[in-house]
Amino acid sequence: MKKITIASICTALLMSAFAYSEDFQILQTKEDGVVDGEYYVGSAYENITWGRLPNKNSMPVLTVPSGATVTIDTLSHEGMLEDQGKNSEKYFKSKGVSEEQILKSACDISASDKPHDFDGDGPHIVTGPIYVEGAEPGDVLKVEVLSLYPRVPYGVISNRHFKGVLTGEFPENEGRKPGADKDHPELYNNVSIFTPIKKVGEEYVGYLVENGHEMTFPLFPFLGIMGVANASDESLSSIPPTRLGGNLDINELGLGSTLYLPVDVKGALFFAGDPHFVQGDGEVALTALEGSLRGTVRLTVLKKGSSEIPGDKNKFDMCFGETEDFWIPIGLNQDLDEAMKQSVRESIDFISEQTGISRKIVYAYLSAATDYEVSQAVDKTKGIHALIQKRDFKEFIKVQLTDGKTKIAVEVQPDGLYTDIFELASMLGAKVSVKKNIATLSCSTGRYQFTIGSNKYTGNGAVKTLSKSPYLSGKKFFVPTEIILKLLSVPLTWSTDGTLITGKIGF
Repeated sequence: MKKITIASICTALLMSAFAYSEDFQILQTKEDGVVDGEYYVGSAYENITWGRLPNKNSMPVLTVPSGATVTIDTLSHEGMLEDQGKNSEKYFKSKGVSEEQILKSACDISASDKPHDFDGDGPHIVTGPIYVEGAEPGDVLKVEVLSLYPRVPYGVISNRHFKGVLTGEFPENEGRKPGADKDHPELYNNVSIFTPIKKVGEEYVGYLVENGHEMTFPLFPFLGIMGVANASDESLSSIPPTRLGGNLDINELGLGSTLYLPVDVKGALFFAGDPHFVQGDGEVALTALEGSLRGTVRLTVLKKGSSEIPGDKNKFDMCFGETEDFWIPIGLNQDLDEAMKQSVRESIDFISEQTGISRKIVYAYLSAATDYEVSQAVDKTKGIHALIQKRDFKEFIKVQLTDGKTKIAVEVQPDGLYTDIFELASMLGAKVSVKKNIATLSCSTGRYQFTIGSNKYTGNGAVKTLSKSPYLSGKKFFVPTEIILKLLSVPLTWSTDGTLITGKIGF
């Protein structure tokens, strides 16, 4: 089993000046750290676009078969932009970061002649596109997020004039002055806050300090941009998300998530970028804690009509997300009210198509039991998404876990999904023993203990708190499926297939 937790690679300290632990490995190229995928795309100059998205005319940087796993190095734009001096090396050195801790591709791109219009283009560095064999217009590209590693132990949170929710109120200064450019970045009067990540107990957090007061917040990395090319000659700005994905900024789309994208061009032309260490819903100031990530995804073509396509199998036309716990219908519009309406319509269509429940009953259910979140309100096109709880549909769905060869049953309980530890251990090639109310699972990465009724889990001597607890039923010892990813660090993604939800384990 592969370790994919942030804890395996992140150590940082914030002192009077930025410092770092010697065991933090900076992920410059595929020669550094773990590359989980069968294929790899780096963030070098020739593999990226800046501020614009690929279209039907874009040349792919890589071609892969359907079902391939691809490791993609993504770059945060923060530290590279004109209002920060358009010189990554100089910017991060000014924050106390040593030269060897700065990504060389960021330095090369920011110092290059690659076109970028600070006012007209988006800020994002976009890696790709990747051509997926067999993808045709009308198909769906299924994107499963298998692993995410921070490439550096620091990020940046920014607020810029004329952007963010409180436009005209923040930043609280007189605004941009004449002559603002990369040579005079201070004249933009924008605010960028350098934010290291560090370890607190067994958790890694973002760390802000002012006047001796500390604020820490846990990390939950995800790729803010995942999408496929549009069928036009236009290179769209990277800022607004579209039905084809792009800058969705949905923070649920982290480890173990699945994103479904309608295909408009041959080969799909998948791209990724805008990596986040963590983001609050709304992303109100303008950016999340932006930080460069190495991500591995599985790219699978679902042909039109495939039972794995969520909702309408023949008319799938709007990106759609999925996690272990939720189905995530998405609404996008420049008007936040209209984005809400679209997300509700997508929710009704999905549940009705998937289960056969009448639309009037679905509408009532959504009003009583489903939360709608604002993913972001700062990217021209606003985003709202639903979190439809799968556990509410246990009479309509059958859930299984598979490693591609064998399948094991999953119990749908009121608080989530559970599976028998003996069956899980067999699938993972692990050993398990039970004494009274404690189960011990041993595998290549260590020993893990599970106690009936306790949400405290022990792994290799460290205690981790999860949301659910094991329980006994007859001779079976049930553990929450969330331990697979969150405790055992085994890649786990979810697939909606008719009334069957299949969690896929491993690569």
